[in-house]
Amino acid sequence: MIIETSRFGLLDVNAERLITFNEGILGFPMQKEYALVQTGEGSGFYWLQSVCTRDLAFVVCDPRLFVGDYQVPVKLEELESIELRDVRDSQVFVIVNKTGDLLTGNLQGPLVVNVNNRHARQLVLSDKRFSTRHPLMRVPNRMAMGKTA
Repeated sequence: MIIETSRFGLLDVNAERLITFNEGILGFPMQKEYALVQTGEGSGFYWLQSVCTRDLAFVVCDPRLFVGDYQVPVKLEELESIELRDVRDSQVFVIVNKTGDLLTGNLQGPLVVNVNNRHARQLVLSDKRFSTRHPLMRVPNRMAMGKTA
């Protein structure tokens, strides 16, 4: 499937990389279908690119790459809409934001994907151990990298 994006131009996306959010993502309820685009080989970051809106994309990652004890405290009944019957058949992503040189993840709004049918749902957790801007990592300042002491 060919999709048009503002970041990458035209992309040929394998149908197995499409994820459907029947309820949309918070703030974008009408955007249902997204392509998961890897940012680079071996990278833990992906673009979640809207199939219908070329300018809509989110950077996402598996939060356990940065927060080893992160678990989504959810009952399977809450995931019936994506037909998830066993948590081992799921993949969890969080939306990543960059503020200055800090990457943060929305650990209170995880995206849970049923890997068998690629249906997904964004949850809103009441667990306050993690925030919507949980620090994940610092990124090097590109300007400082070119300077010499």
